[in-house]
Amino acid sequence: MRFVTKRIHAFLDYPVAIALIVLPFLLGLGNSNPLALQLSIATGIAAFILTLLTDHHLGVFRVVSYKIHLIVDFMVAIVFIITPFVFSFEGIDAFYYWINGAVVLSVVSMHNPQTVV
Repeated sequence: MRFVTKRIHAFLDYPVAIALIVLPFLLGLGNSNPLALQLSIATGIAAFILTLLTDHHLGVFRVVSYKIHLIVDFMVAIVFIITPFVFSFEGIDAFYYWINGAVVLSVVSMHNPQTVV
């Protein structure tokens, strides 16, 4: 089931970046470790910048190839999955990162390889 196209991915990028910045405050992240709040905000800002720089129809500057963008997304997913273990996140802090990591990993794995070019 590889149905996520370059176009679909582009439409997901900006809302996801904004969610990574806003959701930590709404969910009250940081109770088990302040880094849980800070990491999501930093990742959201970086994701927003990456989207602005990505070579797809919603990219503004288009200097980062779409393939590199997917590799970065994959690496972020892996980091999000292991971060709760490394920094002893508990409760909502841990679940937030595990769920986000799993979702990003799923989206990247459902990519239609013909749209990566």
